[in-house]
Amino acid sequence: MGDKRYGGRIRWAVRIELILLLALGCVAVSKELTGKWKDSAWQGEGTQWESQTEEAVEVSSEGSFIKWVDFNITCEALAAAYQLDIESYGQDIHLDWIELLAYVGAVKGGKFDKDSVSKINSVAEKLKSGETTMDELTEDMEYYDYYLEAYSAVLSGMVGEFSIKEEGKWKRCYGLKAFSPIAKGFEYSHYDDFGSSRSYGYSRPHLGHDMMGQIGTPVVAVESGMVEALGWNQYGGWRIGIRSFDGKRYYYYAHLRQNYPYAKELEEGSVVTAGDVIGYMGHTGYSTKENVNNIEVVHLHWGLQLIFDESQKEGNNEIWIDCYELTKFLYRNRSEAAKVEGSKEWRRTSEMADPEVEKHCKKDTSMVQ
Repeated sequence: MGDKRYGGRIRWAVRIELILLLALGCVAVSKELTGKWKDSAWQGEGTQWESQTEEAVEVSSEGSFIKWVDFNITCEALAAAYQLDIESYGQDIHLDWIELLAYVGAVKGGKFDKDSVSKINSVAEKLKSGETTMDELTEDMEYYDYYLEAYSAVLSGMVGEFSIKEEGKWKRCYGLKAFSPIAKGFEYSHYDDFGSSRSYGYSRPHLGHDMMGQIGTPVVAVESGMVEALGWNQYGGWRIGIRSFDGKRYYYYAHLRQNYPYAKELEEGSVVTAGDVIGYMGHTGYSTKENVNNIEVVHLHWGLQLIFDESQKEGNNEIWIDCYELTKFLYRNRSEAAKVEGSKEWRRTSEMADPEVEKHCKKDTSMVQ
């Protein structure tokens, strides 16, 4: 009798297990059909992507706007798309590097891997041959517009027309007009530290990119813009915040040098051109008292915040991106600086004119009038 009762219990347990597995399967199918199932290919730093990308868009009184971005484009993919852009500039079919990247982002769900460069080159060949257009290629792509807007927010100020002064004459150019945040000739080390933990003040993720070097290393403006913040912050020490002219990007440079953190004439409201020396590397911060070196390692912390709506500027809705691959890409364009004799200042050695600076200054003048 004991064996029979024991066997009955086993059969009953097996039936229950089968019922539970069937129920779980039904739930999974239901979630898959309704688009609610978490897809591991859409995992981001500190966020979980829903398979429905429209979850990344929020509606406010001003309309809809993107509320978060995972920027996972590799240095190699950035370089490949950029090269195609500048090589085709002025030709009948100009390949826009951001559109190429957005296409691959839409195809691969924002994931860039070793095959991404070949995909960029492949679609570029189709476009160059006239076989198709980007509008035709992306007509039925549900998420292309999202990636185009997100990647444009990061990259739109970095490539375009500009002029440089050579032997007293201005020469018009087209290409990369954004710079590495560290001046040419100054060594640094770095690794991908975005999202790593920080404990000063409160537990939080690291929302920038650290570049370790020597005290006094000239720090350079990545993109042209206007100084929005300048002064002491207990977390960043002496820091500078520069807003791009289109308002989409906020560049944050922190832990600047004790006693002499900034370029001499810099102040809130100053307009800077990409490549200008704006400050000097140090290790200030982690103190409520100003001008204190409480950071152990000398480094520049630079961060890039995306702003689609002013409600995202400060608070819980801030969008900061991983700048490691972007920093590697910008290494190809480093602004050279020379010491100003008799001072602690450094200045860029080659003049550059950015049409966006001129446009902004003209706009400000007309508003005053």
